[in-house]
Amino acid sequence: MDIKPGVPVVDKNGKELGSVTHLARDGWSGEVKKFIITTTDQDLFFSVDDVAETTDTVIKLKVAIE
Repeated sequence: MDIKPGVPVVDKNGKELGSVTHLARDGWSGEVKKFIITTTDQDLFFSVDDVAETTDTVIKLKVAIE
């Protein structure tokens, strides 16, 4: 799974949440385990298990955010 800083993130309904600002990697493997999206109100933390699909231009989540 290719998650990079700066890539826009949308929820399962297509609502834009923001862009990836930080990555948390596994210390041994270097794989991304979690990522952070900074919005105007708060920081949102997600794991790679929350991701439905990724492309070079967008990350789509499996969950909806109200």
